[in-house]
Amino acid sequence: MTDGDDHALAAELAGAAGRLLLDVRDEIGFADARVLKDTGDLRAHEYLMAALAERCPGDAVLSEEGRSSVAGKRAKDGDRAPTRNTATAARLTADRVWIVDPLDGTREFSEEGRRDWAVHVALWERDGNGGRLVAGAVALPAQGLTLRTDATGGAALVRVEPGEPDPVTAGPGSAQPREVPLHVPAPDAGKLRVAVSRTRPPEFVRQLADRLAERGSPSGGVDVELVPIGSAGAKISAVLLGEVDAYVHAGGQYEWDSAAPAAVALGAGAHASRVDGAPLKYNREDPRLPDILVCHPVSAAMLLSGIGDVSGALPD
Repeated sequence: MTDGDDHALAAELAGAAGRLLLDVRDEIGFADARVLKDTGDLRAHEYLMAALAERCPGDAVLSEEGRSSVAGKRAKDGDRAPTRNTATAARLTADRVWIVDPLDGTREFSEEGRRDWAVHVALWERDGNGGRLVAGAVALPAQGLTLRTDATGGAALVRVEPGEPDPVTAGPGSAQPREVPLHVPAPDAGKLRVAVSRTRPPEFVRQLADRLAERGSPSGGVDVELVPIGSAGAKISAVLLGEVDAYVHAGGQYEWDSAAPAAVALGAGAHASRVDGAPLKYNREDPRLPDILVCHPVSAAMLLSGIGDVSGALPD
């Protein structure tokens, strides 16, 4: 498979899994949140595992729902445990590893009317420096959007109107893709909108906002607004779409939470790193990757300095 095909495949699979999830919402409804969450998680997982096995049979896969810890989870009318991930030893020696989150933001998915949930599909590839993300796509199915990397090293936004064929996978005679280049917008001077969890915004981000607002801070005083958004993919997409200016998180995530959004963010010209400025690294033995900063490069130094000032408040 060529590099260009990898970008297209990531977008195709994320979009198709997203349509499947919209169908699950229609089928099951919102009366039983647990059944809806589990069914969405597992049907999207099984779709992605089967599609990757067929399309990329030599590649390894790391999925949130392929862990041994979810073996007891069942979809509605399902009678078997989820398909398991590639064994860790094999994944760590593989040249290509797909890192996927079949449903990012299960809480939001289970709440009627919420649109801030996503599907993540990313590809990590080994290179002379150990490996890096080479392709990724984030589908926002309820918003009719897919954000994806492209073969030029950039990123693109694909817009899908409700009721129309998905232009990412449309066949001959279907509508042409409404795809435009995606570049992270710069923030307005003196203002910074920071995406945070809608259910548990971390205290350190509140302290960071207070620090950045101080006249004596490295920022010289910035008006910071904390904007609650659901899934990690929706938060990072909001940065790339100009709906917020930064996403700062610490206190618990895994590789599948950020791999695809980080790949797209880097392609769109954004800064994406750990909260101490270290690079994001994927396909590790322990898939925990607990913190991340995504923003326009012009804001990175200010945010990293501010995070350093309040580092004592960072979660363990």
